[in-house]
Amino acid sequence: MRNIQHKDIDGTWQKKPFLEQLANIGSDVYRAINWKQRGNEEYAEEAFVRSLELFDLTKESKLTYPQYRELTRLREMWVDYFKYDNVYNSDEKFFNDYFMYITIAYKSS
Repeated sequence: MRNIQHKDIDGTWQKKPFLEQLANIGSDVYRAINWKQRGNEEYAEEAFVRSLELFDLTKESKLTYPQYRELTRLREMWVDYFKYDNVYNSDEKFFNDYFMYITIAYKSS
C-alpha cells in the first residue's frame, strides 16, 4: 500500500496550470537535493517521494503532447539522478536552475 504524502490534494491538482504544477514539483526537488547535501537521507527520501507523487499526479492532468513529453523525461532524469546511475549526467545545478526558471515563468504569467 502506498503512503500518500499530499493528502490535501483532492482532484484540484489537475486543474492547476502546468507551470504551477512544475513549480510545486520543483519545491520538493529542491528540498530533496538540499537535505541530501546536508546528509539527512530520511528527509531527502521523503522529499523525493513527494516529488514523484506530484510528477504522477501531474501526468493525470490534461496535458499537451509536448508538456507530457517534457514532464515524463524530466521525471526520468530526476529518478536517474537521485536513485540510479545518472546516465544523463544531471546535477543539482541543472534541476535547481530548471525549476527556478519555471517558477519565474509561472509567477510572471
